[in-house]
Amino acid sequence: MTLTAPFGALGRATLIALATIGQIALFALDALRHLATPPFYIRETARQFLTIGWLSLPVVGLTAFFTGGALALQIYAGGARFNAEAVVPQIVAISIARELGPVLGGLMVAGRVAAAIAAEIATMKVTEQIDALRTLSTHPMKYLTAPRLIAATLSLPVLVAVGDSIGIFGGYLVSTSRLDFNPAAYLSNTRDFLTIRDVTSGLVKGAVFGFIVALMGCYHGMNSGRGARGVGRATTQAVVSASILILAANYLLTEAFFSA
Repeated sequence: MTLTAPFGALGRATLIALATIGQIALFALDALRHLATPPFYIRETARQFLTIGWLSLPVVGLTAFFTGGALALQIYAGGARFNAEAVVPQIVAISIARELGPVLGGLMVAGRVAAAIAAEIATMKVTEQIDALRTLSTHPMKYLTAPRLIAATLSLPVLVAVGDSIGIFGGYLVSTSRLDFNPAAYLSNTRDFLTIRDVTSGLVKGAVFGFIVALMGCYHGMNSGRGARGVGRATTQAVVSASILILAANYLLTEAFFSA
């Protein structure tokens, strides 16, 4: 092995990563173009709203509830070191509305939905159902990608809003039952300190995360390899890439909303 071999491997890996980013960007632009032009498959879009939005509600709700309860306990224990136990309602509400609600909701939906989308589309590709769609003059991007992008982008903000409410309720329940907070004072502090900006930033994050989840599921499904191994690899790549992009997008959006 020569001394330059590691640099060659690093260069090849960098070129592959840049090529993948370019392919995803072109796929996203193509998907957006098909979103804006007819025909629109209303029934398929409604089915995706049910699959992506409604059926993800239990996962997002349970995650938010337990996170809110654990967050209240952690803030109380940490705040006790500085005689600041009273800030539990404010910190729980702000943390869930700004960060934990949208991020955990996005990751939960990524694990559930991105994998399902990638597996479904990859299986259709392997069994040549996508080729059959083309023979019927149905564009796969319009029939498969556009409805999922619309449903995920519009469903995630609603899921985030519901998850925020359940998470704050989880913190309220633990604080009033275990930490001896006054229920009326807890609700009053939550309402007074939570601003419109806190809530809207979380909803915008939810819409972006929903788009990322559907985009990664469709991209990896459409570009999957042949056979069961190709379907499995596409499913794994969809979840991993969606999760990483959600965390990266969360940082960028937080910078945009709350940087000084």
